[in-house]
Amino acid sequence: MRIKNLLFILPTILIVLLAACSSQSTEEQIHSHLEQAVGLEAEFENQQSAITDLEVQEQEIYNQIIDLGMEDFQQITELSNEALSIIDQREEKIELEKQSIESSQEEFTKIEDLIPNLEDTEVKEKAEAMYGVMDNRYSTYIALNKAYVNSLELEKELYTMLLQEEIEQEELTEQINSINESYEQVLDLNEQFNNHTVEYNALKKEFYDAAELVVSYE
Repeated sequence: MRIKNLLFILPTILIVLLAACSSQSTEEQIHSHLEQAVGLEAEFENQQSAITDLEVQEQEIYNQIIDLGMEDFQQITELSNEALSIIDQREEKIELEKQSIESSQEEFTKIEDLIPNLEDTEVKEKAEAMYGVMDNRYSTYIALNKAYVNSLELEKELYTMLLQEEIEQEELTEQINSINESYEQVLDLNEQFNNHTVEYNALKKEFYDAAELVVSYE
């Protein structure tokens, strides 16, 4: 039910280094940490299609349930249990996604102590702007993850309610409204996260250009 996939960071390859330098410059060290952070988000990217597929499967089950009446309670029970199983799978994958982002963040923050060492004013300003946007991106993801997990819990409650034959329609409607409100927050944070990702990709390119690092974008 997330509707839109999350965008990811564009990886780059540094193809020209200063041959005269026996050790990496500050710019090159930052590049190294940035690209390692990208690599650590690979699991985050890998989970995207799987999560979307599970969301679609669950939506199809939900559509089947709402087309049934209480005389089909046995079928509603079977479908609800199937939906609960899918939610468990979504929880597992969203946790893997979160772990990937946290690993990426841990690597990325290593550039914070390197930025003050940049000598060129423009390069330093680009690095600071890039760092700020990426920091916001990570913070937004944490909020997004919490909102998404909360939505899963609300969905679990809904399907558990559907396992009760005497459940009142009013209770179900109230729960569905709570789920819809929760996913509105998810969609809003999703959009913010994607906007931060687009902005970060642009700023990273500007930083590499200002630092005169010759890179190839995959």
